[in-house]
This record gives sequence, structure tokens and C-alpha cells, in this order.
Amino acid sequence: MASDPLPGNPLPGHGPCFVCGVENSLGLGVQFHFDPQTGRVRAHFAPGEAQQGAPGFAHGGSLAAPLDEAMGAAAWCAGHRAMAVHLEFDYRKAVPLGTPLLLSGWVTETNGRKIHTKGEARFPDGAVAVESRGLFVLADKIFENSEFRWDEQAKDRE
Repeated sequence: MASDPLPGNPLPGHGPCFVCGVENSLGLGVQFHFDPQTGRVRAHFAPGEAQQGAPGFAHGGSLAAPLDEAMGAAAWCAGHRAMAVHLEFDYRKAVPLGTPLLLSGWVTETNGRKIHTKGEARFPDGAVAVESRGLFVLADKIFENSEFRWDEQAKDRE
């Protein structure tokens, strides 16, 4: 699974971002892809020793952060310059360190300034490790001077 190509186009990393930034030596370095056919953002992620919680298993926070990013990126790719205000995670199965996961995030509903999202992390056999839900709100003022451009790049690729 980790070597399987993901559908869609790769999204750029954002410098020092903890999840997707290539300039952050302490970050996760996750490479996300946006599929305009499905509106989903996907990535491969295998938590390593630096993401350990219980001995031999990934810390819940190390799984939450890339799911937050996947859901947020899906909102941005749908044209919403938004940020998370509420996140929920349901941990279905413990994730052994080094296990490759397929992360997905997508928009489920838009209502005014609110963007509702869902996400999931799946094992190679398709079993769900983590399910997530997010509420994002438009935050144009916060991002007005930002270099984030996932929304524009996603539109250019459709």
C-alpha cells in the first residue's frame, strides 16, 4: 500500500508545517494528494518510533495530526480557506509502529462559514484504524497574507 500511487495530484508541503512541511526536521513529512474526481485528499503514513505512545504502538496524537491535515486540506481544495475549530477521533484499533496507513479526508457538508469534514486511517487490509470528524470555519482574514494556495492549485488541476 505505501508504495501504491495515490490518485490525483500531489499537494505542496508548507515549509515548517508539522504535518506536511519539508523544512521541519521534527515534522511528519506527509505528502498529500488531491483527487478532483472524488474530492478526497489522501496520503500514506507509517508512524515510526518518534510517534510512539504505548510501547510498540502509535500515539493517538500522531494519528490525529495527519487526519486533521487531511480534512483541512480537503476543505482548502474545495475552495474554503478554513481552519479547524472542533475535531473528533474514534480510535478503532491500535496501530503498531511502522504499519503503513492510508489517510483520507473529505468535505461532507458546507453551511455558511462552516465546513464539515470526515477522515479515516485504514490498514493495508482495509480495516479502519481511526475515524475522524472535523468542523472547520472560514478564516480568510487569518490567511489573507498566507502562502497557502491548495485551493487555487486544486481548481487549476480540475
